[in-house]
Amino acid sequence: MTASSAQDDDDLLSELRALLAGEPDPIANAANTAALVFARLPRLNWAGFYFLQGETLVLGPFQGQPACTRIPLGRGVCGTAAARQETILVPDVHAFPGHIVCDTASLSEIVVPFNVAGKLSGVLDIDSPEANRFGAAEQALLEAVAALYVEACEVA
Repeated sequence: MTASSAQDDDDLLSELRALLAGEPDPIANAANTAALVFARLPRLNWAGFYFLQGETLVLGPFQGQPACTRIPLGRGVCGTAAARQETILVPDVHAFPGHIVCDTASLSEIVVPFNVAGKLSGVLDIDSPEANRFGAAEQALLEAVAALYVEACEVA
């Protein structure tokens, strides 16, 4: 695990605020958010969104290798985080019961669910090819990233 510096985190959040300012479109904002996270956080191999449609998470904008297109609620890390509506940090994806392999290079993962207008809307999913890549600092940062994304989408 590695913690990013508080200044790096503040810089990423400031840059994200600027990218999302005045743009309420959720797809455009998801695309820019995924690209920024992927570019600024080291040792990632995937960063992106899944959006809830009925009882299924459907792939949204992302950076990285092609991914699973649909994930049922309650399945895998993404579906479990969405069903529980809580962030799940997985130090070793191979130890997570029911893990869905989209990219065999992924060894650790963090998934942050988010609500728009008070309802579960999807998840921000971040993968790393490094075991134990994510800790409390990354969780706090990515929850703040998701909150900025939601705030921008709710401004419309």
